[in-house]
Amino acid sequence: MTSVIQLDNVTKIYRRSHLGRVKESIGVANLSLEIRAGEVFGLLGLNGSGKTTTLKILLGLLHPTQGIAMLFGSVMPEPQVLRKIGYLPDAAYLPKYLTGDEALWYYATLSRIPREKRRAAVDLILDNVGMTAAAHKRIGEYSKGMFQRISMAQALVHNPDLLIMDEPITGLDPLAVREVRQLISWLKAQGRTVFFSSHDISEVEKVCDRIGILANGRLVSVLEQKDWTGQEGKLEAIFTATVKRSEGIGTLKFS
Repeated sequence: MTSVIQLDNVTKIYRRSHLGRVKESIGVANLSLEIRAGEVFGLLGLNGSGKTTTLKILLGLLHPTQGIAMLFGSVMPEPQVLRKIGYLPDAAYLPKYLTGDEALWYYATLSRIPREKRRAAVDLILDNVGMTAAAHKRIGEYSKGMFQRISMAQALVHNPDLLIMDEPITGLDPLAVREVRQLISWLKAQGRTVFFSSHDISEVEKVCDRIGILANGRLVSVLEQKDWTGQEGKLEAIFTATVKRSEGIGTLKFS
């Protein structure tokens, strides 16, 4: 099966200077991972484990200190490859003074959708995310759920082969969470590849083919669906034990 994402021994070291002293911290260390076409892969980890760093390296927003990050066989950053990717950040910024329709037209233009095809592309994605009726309202007037839908639309308007999402369900209500799950299932049915980070185990286990567990910037485990399917709470137990062992976290004891 074709490899869509490939990380080879990727390390990112952050260096911060203060009063003449340089302090180093590790974002990710010696990260190697391959994700196949049509796969839904979830990256699990506590806050600060390196999830967002990994995604930003893949998108070319950060350069690795060492190692190689590749998408569709090209070393990132590569502008031509970025056209194949949709990105939904954990806190998307969309100009509040624009309407949903105007924002999507703008992103369709950035994605270099030909002008004669732009109207059809925007209308289609508005319909797919259920935002046609609210398309001409200003984004500043949207509810949180509506904002999430239009954010998903901007990531999909150019019909990408790969969708990358950073904590896509954090802070969402149950209805919006269900809609994100439906989106992932829809993309998978179309043969697209989905790669997302999360710390919500219950949602990850419902949609993923495989998951990776990050702890202290290191990929400490990769699991397949069969490793947790059929046993309620199995993935949570595996994740908890793996992270505690890797980060040296003790067990709570109540008397």
